[in-house]
Amino acid sequence: MPASLRIPEARPGDASRSLSGGRGWASIAIETDIAAIEAEWRGFEAQALATPYQAYGWVRPFVETVGAAHDMVFRYALLRDDGGVLCALLPLVITRRSGIRFAEIIGGKHANYHMGLYASGFAASLDAGSATLMLTEIGRAIGGLDALIFVNQPAQWQGIANPAALLAAGPSPSRAYKLALIAGNGEATLKRSMSSHARKKLKNKRSRFADFGPSTLSRARAPTEIARAIDVFLAQKAERFRSMGVPDPFAEPAMRAFLTAAASSEGGQPPVVELYTLDLGGTCVATYVGAVHGARFSGMATSFDMTSETVKTSPGELLLADLIRLKCAEGYATFDLGVGEARYKTTFCDDHDDLVDSFLPLTLKGRLFVRVAQAKRELKRRIKSSPAALKLAQRASGWLRRREAAGD
Repeated sequence: MPASLRIPEARPGDASRSLSGGRGWASIAIETDIAAIEAEWRGFEAQALATPYQAYGWVRPFVETVGAAHDMVFRYALLRDDGGVLCALLPLVITRRSGIRFAEIIGGKHANYHMGLYASGFAASLDAGSATLMLTEIGRAIGGLDALIFVNQPAQWQGIANPAALLAAGPSPSRAYKLALIAGNGEATLKRSMSSHARKKLKNKRSRFADFGPSTLSRARAPTEIARAIDVFLAQKAERFRSMGVPDPFAEPAMRAFLTAAASSEGGQPPVVELYTLDLGGTCVATYVGAVHGARFSGMATSFDMTSETVKTSPGELLLADLIRLKCAEGYATFDLGVGEARYKTTFCDDHDDLVDSFLPLTLKGRLFVRVAQAKRELKRRIKSSPAALKLAQRASGWLRRREAAGD
């Protein structure tokens, strides 16, 4: 059953008394049934600060597929003002680890950006103190939490500070890469975002790729097209991860179900996830998976056929260039390539989103857990910022995986 409660104003003597800033909310409702809040969620996301990964059409398929497969526990915090108007919505998953119970933003590694949904005026009105109070009261309303752990949060969104990021303990290990799109002019966009050397290399690759025959960039829309695109994507990803000797995060059956549901239209609503294929002579040589919200297209994952003769022409990059041109033609304003370092990201992008990690302990156990979690994230950031340390860590990780495989 959905649970709701109204959080009263702080009284003298409350632990929250020393926190600065005003309160922009009058009540906090904790809901457990995502279907019951669909209309309110969709109406709110249409005008709120929100990334594609907090759109209802992304979260619900994830909850009902990946979440269900792993018996995840979800809570949805809805904050309203005195007039009952929604001012914030935080989609949370409750995680247990080493005897600690903490809340995170839904999506895990499959969501590039972790953020709540906020009315822009509400977000702009909060400072670090009032944001801390807000999250503390959300934690109390859920009950039984030791901490809130929010990682990979954009420091700001659409020029407005992300409230939960105001508590940031430090930068995330990686940043997210993006480029602004020039409406109706993909060539001008690529000319601005890419170096002349990179554009020349891409042109040469395009010329060599054309020698194999005519190609087509297509979006999968019909059920059969969606099934084909996902089949190819998963197969290409599996081969790629196998060659790298690392676990395939897309291997579980629930990921196929998630992509299928998120890329399919339901109830007249356009899907949040879009699937693209680059086909050559009826064979798919590369794919791209992205999420959309408002005027932003957010890259989730890409794949290419490692066995194809075209592999030396970088079909994945050619697909990406075509997709950027397409999104310019469709009037999108921003195209991002997600979190993490990769050569192709710095090749195509001339801008980035700063990401931060916030940790809010709610109990003594939570305080100890937060210290460890924060130290691990900082170590990961330091390793990623040092090429030598990153190479050493990758070698050690590969050695451990080989030892585990040998033990099996």
